[in-house]
Amino acid sequence: MNAANWFSQLAYDRWVPIPVSGARPSARYKHAAAVADDDGKLYIAGGSRTGRYLPDVQVFDFRGLVWSSLKFKSKVDGGKGEENGAPEVFPATSDHSMVKWGNKLLLLGGHSKANSDSMIVRFIDLETHACGVIETSGEAPVSRGGHSVTLVGSRLIIFGGEDRNRKLLNNVYALDLETMTWDVAVTKQTPPAPRFDHTAAINGDRYLLIFGGCSHSIFFNDLHVLDLQTMEWSQPEVQGDLVTPRAGHSGVTIDENWYIAGGGDNKNGCPETLVLNMSKLAWSALASVKERDPLASEGLSVCSVLINGERHLVAFGGYNGKYNNEVFVMRLKPRDALRPKIFQSPAAAAAAASVSAAYALAKSEKLDFSKLNLNSNGTGKNSTEQDLAFEIDALKAEKKVLELSLAEVRAENYRVTEKIDEVNGTHAELSKELHSVQGQLVAERSRCFKLEAQIAELQKMMESLQSIENEVQLLRRQKSALDQEIERSAAQRQGSGGVWRWIAG
Repeated sequence: MNAANWFSQLAYDRWVPIPVSGARPSARYKHAAAVADDDGKLYIAGGSRTGRYLPDVQVFDFRGLVWSSLKFKSKVDGGKGEENGAPEVFPATSDHSMVKWGNKLLLLGGHSKANSDSMIVRFIDLETHACGVIETSGEAPVSRGGHSVTLVGSRLIIFGGEDRNRKLLNNVYALDLETMTWDVAVTKQTPPAPRFDHTAAINGDRYLLIFGGCSHSIFFNDLHVLDLQTMEWSQPEVQGDLVTPRAGHSGVTIDENWYIAGGGDNKNGCPETLVLNMSKLAWSALASVKERDPLASEGLSVCSVLINGERHLVAFGGYNGKYNNEVFVMRLKPRDALRPKIFQSPAAAAAAASVSAAYALAKSEKLDFSKLNLNSNGTGKNSTEQDLAFEIDALKAEKKVLELSLAEVRAENYRVTEKIDEVNGTHAELSKELHSVQGQLVAERSRCFKLEAQIAELQKMMESLQSIENEVQLLRRQKSALDQEIERSAAQRQGSGGVWRWIAG
């Protein structure tokens, strides 16, 4: 198959499965994925299937539309390569992250059977296929999975996740890729509530965006922004479509647009593919699939790939009741069309917002007043002013919760109104159909009455026939008796005539 011709015939903004040649890798979810545009290949590392972690790296070539398995060379003994499966170098791992840096793939964190207190950074050299562990320095984050890793210049920004003891995290770390040194980021204002299986993106090399994710009981649909220059968190107001809470989704940025697909809430998958204009902070729905479609899965991966000079989205894997291993691609067009709105349950949004607000209040209550800077006279700020400021912040957080709940209620009311209109339309159609059936029923009843009258007449005729038949039988018996009487009379006359003739003779 000519891959170039095949991709050039794709319709815009539609997910299409790629016709793959040969064998496919095993189905999985919570794997890591990255695309190398220079060689036109998609790399899939690890993941999970039926509770078992996977140790392989699979490669999909967009030029030949074929899968292959990457053979590792562990980097040992001062850099000498040695062919082996090297499970100790690349152990079976799930819920980790992978980014491309230069000619290497960097894999960070994840859950595995290998015990480690701090996050491990592994690499795969795309030229030599050497695989190993990178030594780092500084204050490394604790081992975790379900975190986000975002490349900003020559730094990796790590946020959130879940550690080995299932403790939820919301701290921020930075890894300098030039020196391989870790730093813990000290942020200001209220951070997002601790979470995992969220997505993160960078806008303008300055703003880190965090969307969705979940705690152990709540699924989020909130958007948080960290200014990497001032290190201040904020939760800006967003425009456009209301999006459903989700975790296990995946996203990729192209210019000013952040594309997000998949995810779910452990009950239902999210069928819509979203796009966030990061400059306007406006959501819209790009496409939608069926509920049980592989693209409505948790733990899938979404990357971007350059094909014939055009950017495409490529998705792989996920779990939505069954594990998937298909490759899907979407050809993108400029975002200029209005999209249908996606509504959500107001209870779910209110619960997620309440968790964020509660966390914000708890955070504000834990502030250490002893660390507040003194003014030039050596006295601290007025405690009443401080209390008032914290009270105002709390009221602002509560106001945001109420505004979000109000917006969700309005959206729910609009959805219910549309549902009522749809039901009314269906009721009108059913009423017409009922009237038609009633007319047919009246006609059938009239026909039945006519048939019953005809049957009554036939029954009367049959009764008349029975009476006639009885009369005929009576007449037959009378005729038979008359015939017998005639025969006896004839016999008597014949006998009497013979005697007289003998006497006369």
